[in-house]
Amino acid sequence: MIKGHVAATVIHSDGWRGYDGLVDIGFDKHFRVNHGENEFAKGERHINGIESFWSTAKRRLAKFNGVPKHTFYLHLKETEYRFNHRRDNLYLELLKLLRLNPL
Repeated sequence: MIKGHVAATVIHSDGWRGYDGLVDIGFDKHFRVNHGENEFAKGERHINGIESFWSTAKRRLAKFNGVPKHTFYLHLKETEYRFNHRRDNLYLELLKLLRLNPL
């Protein structure tokens, strides 16, 4: 499934055994941190960013008590935008977008 959705890139993951075959199918740069052995970072390698995003996404999406399958992608993209701009004034960011792309 990963091969069909991820371009050749550097992959950082945890120690889940489902990721074992990534190198075998062409992902030469696969780095792991093993949470099971209390390892959460190797130098600059970590997965804290994606874990933080999913924590935010789950918390945000739980407010809706489930979303329809056909709109899940849109909810996820909104969550991604909010996460990537969490330190910005969202109101001003949206005004900028509307100025550049009027409705």
